Amino acid sequence: MTELTDITGPAAPAAPVAFPQDRTCPYHPPTGYAPLRDGRPLSRVTLYDGREVWVVTSHTAARALLADPRLSTDRRHPGFPVPTARFETARDRKVALLGVDDPEHHRQRRLLIPSFTVKRAAALRPWIQRIVDGLLDAMIAQGPPAELVSAFALPVPSMVICDLLGVPYADHEFFEEQSRRLLRGPTADDTEAARIRLEEYLGGLIDAKAEQAGPGDGILGELVHQRLRTGELERSELVSLALILLVAGHETTANMISLGTYTLLRHPGRLAELRADPALLPAAVEELMRMLSIAEGLQRVALEDIDVAGTTIRAGEGVLFSTSVINRDTSVYEDPDTLDFHRPARHHVAFGFGIHQCLGQNLARAELEIALGSLFARLPGLRLAVPAEEIPCKPGDTIQGMLELPVTW
Repeated sequence: MTELTDITGPAAPAAPVAFPQDRTCPYHPPTGYAPLRDGRPLSRVTLYDGREVWVVTSHTAARALLADPRLSTDRRHPGFPVPTARFETARDRKVALLGVDDPEHHRQRRLLIPSFTVKRAAALRPWIQRIVDGLLDAMIAQGPPAELVSAFALPVPSMVICDLLGVPYADHEFFEEQSRRLLRGPTADDTEAARIRLEEYLGGLIDAKAEQAGPGDGILGELVHQRLRTGELERSELVSLALILLVAGHETTANMISLGTYTLLRHPGRLAELRADPALLPAAVEELMRMLSIAEGLQRVALEDIDVAGTTIRAGEGVLFSTSVINRDTSVYEDPDTLDFHRPARHHVAFGFGIHQCLGQNLARAELEIALGSLFARLPGLRLAVPAEEIPCKPGDTIQGMLELPVTW
């Protein structure tokens, strides 16, 4: 059981802030979150339906609580905090990996860890570089202007995860559209229909791999022949795992590439520094991960009473983690609203923390370093093609990023 002895100060009563909210600036927390940045480790926020839950905003409290087994990710629990109405229909669905606790989570994660190690990500770098170079070749050949999300930011991780999983990239328009509807569908029916379509598609792909003599290429084929056939995995569980890997494997990195590009273009001094010293690229990626915090509002529910900072989170209460606020905790990061490639930013919680920390973080780092480094090296004159305020960004109730990014050079 995790002890939270290093966190001090009670959560003082305050009028609850609405959560989530849209960002005014794509790379800063919503202005409405200002009351959450007053130094208190926990606050109360209200969800779309008026329900009040806890939000964690302290870096120390977040890392302790995210590692605490008394907080569960099982969305089927009645107290689990659902941030939008469209996700209510999915409450009764068991979600692999992200929505299960140990020991089941450990069993599932153990199956996938070998494919996402630091060593494996390093071995994939030359292949990722070829994907990036090919997309940049095509974009440059077509000539400016370009829409960077569709021409580059989205295809890079889509191609990578397809090849890694053994999913035909020829089907990318289908699964990218369904992923968009799953994460940002305007209604619950949209979200549910997208989930069903993706599950049917991946189920058919898994069945086809099961009929093959060998596993072929990709993680899914390996799991089918080494785990499904032996009974270690059930088909429904493998479909759920495949859905998580496919959607998370391209959506998050695509948003980081596009929003990272936008952020660097809006900070020309930092971009010039990076161009002058490419060795800064790994540190720049970590700082961008910290500053952008695209996965906002991690969700948990308390299974037991938890005392933290003079406050008791009661069993059954919902708990959210505002990564955009946590990653700007002034007790950890000096001048946190400033983009600074020289700060020690590696201990951010943009990838989460604890047992549910992002499985694909090593791959994501490799993709971001190669994509951003190559983009600015190949296109030294890259700039926004329209005024910054005209570029649409995503709403606050989904993964943060750009809806589109018109650029020229």
